[in-house]
Amino acid sequence: MQIYNTLARRKEILEPRQAGKISMYVCGPTTYNFIHLGNARPLVVFDTMRRYLRYKGYAVNYIQNFTDIDDKIINRAREEGVDPIHLARKYVEEYFRDADALNVLRADVHPRVSEHLAEIMEMVRLLVERGHAYVVDKDVYFDIASFPGYGKLSGRSSEDMQAGARVEIDPRKRHPMDFALWKAAKPGEPAWESPWGSGRPGWHIECSAMSRKYLGDNFDIHGGGYDLIFPHHENEIAQSEAATGNPFARYWMHNGFITVNQEKMSKSLGNFFLVREILEKFPPETVRFFLLSTHYRSPLDFDDEKLASAGRGLERIKNCLRLMEEALGDSAREDMNQEDRELTALLERRRQEFEGAMDDDLNTALATGIVFDTVGDINSYLHKVSQGESVCKAVVSSARGLLAEFNSVLGLFRSDASGKIIFGHQDDGEAKLVGDLMDLIIKIRQEARLRKDWATADSIRNGLKEVGIILEDTPSGVRWKK
Repeated sequence: MQIYNTLARRKEILEPRQAGKISMYVCGPTTYNFIHLGNARPLVVFDTMRRYLRYKGYAVNYIQNFTDIDDKIINRAREEGVDPIHLARKYVEEYFRDADALNVLRADVHPRVSEHLAEIMEMVRLLVERGHAYVVDKDVYFDIASFPGYGKLSGRSSEDMQAGARVEIDPRKRHPMDFALWKAAKPGEPAWESPWGSGRPGWHIECSAMSRKYLGDNFDIHGGGYDLIFPHHENEIAQSEAATGNPFARYWMHNGFITVNQEKMSKSLGNFFLVREILEKFPPETVRFFLLSTHYRSPLDFDDEKLASAGRGLERIKNCLRLMEEALGDSAREDMNQEDRELTALLERRRQEFEGAMDDDLNTALATGIVFDTVGDINSYLHKVSQGESVCKAVVSSARGLLAEFNSVLGLFRSDASGKIIFGHQDDGEAKLVGDLMDLIIKIRQEARLRKDWATADSIRNGLKEVGIILEDTPSGVRWKK
């Protein structure tokens, strides 16, 4: 597998530090609000990366943090008149609701800053002791001049970075780009006792300390959004390598921005969308599919029609799965003919094409296209049923298993313990009600046809089509699909 390494600025072959094992750290959200679509993209992208690595046979140790101590949390808590830690805890739970809906698997560990103050203080102590940090009035700053490699991730000099960043003027700093490792306590803010006085950690040191605790001084893959390259990930590298004397993450993966009408989604422009609001209009599998429909490093432009189009694409997969279930009835045969063998060989090529796409820097856009090619192949084969012919049970089972394999990687639909796809988010009662109503409508239409009341029969068919239901008359009966 090749992945684009931001640090090397090129695709590189993925070579883990330990054979058969991959360690990953992905920056999670700052928990002061519901997650927005920009937060959701890295969650889905790196969840898919982890799923594919497991599909390839790797044992993956996946860590994704929560930043639950931060200026944004403090400011939001002050506005709402609540305790900052309580506010952060609330939005951690809300995060899990949205992430679970998007079928994002839980990380092996979800560390929270508030639970790792000891590790953070120890890392700050190491940096001060080794001359990479200095104390000023109970604040502790990292000295970027002490780390010659500063800027190697973003590829910019400190002067370029200073020119492109909003740097707070502080005459106490040795360099304007020096960043806070520990912040002295301010009235009304949460604070913890430390060797430098009462205060709280800076943002960047948090991820360095938590990744070190769970993955060690160095690990395989560090992931996050493109906006984190500088300053967050640049600062992580500097403070981690300065503290330990060892290389930090080997591969750096960054997903592209979400745009709206070709403009970057941002709060300042007022064009950002909460996942919770989007899920009120679209099923979660549609949102996940939309997020995977473009290569992860490319910008992804958001609008309702693109989501609707994603939903229509997923219906093709669902209909194929339904048709396969029907085809595995009593009429399916055990023997295999030449056409069956040809489809079996074609499905194996589709598997290889899918893996080739995913091996090429997690190209989910190409991989989903191959899924639809596979669905087309299967549908052509299943067309035999509508012509009164039988299909081979083993071939249909194999085709169903291949779509389940693809789904285990892309995570579009939920699956049971055996890997069988479960689609739809209605509860059992709602699903039964819909099925019963459709049976009743089809019965009424069939009675109209027997009376040769073609106007009523056609009216029912056309009316259902207007609301997105298609009826198919086959030798084995009437089928319906969305």
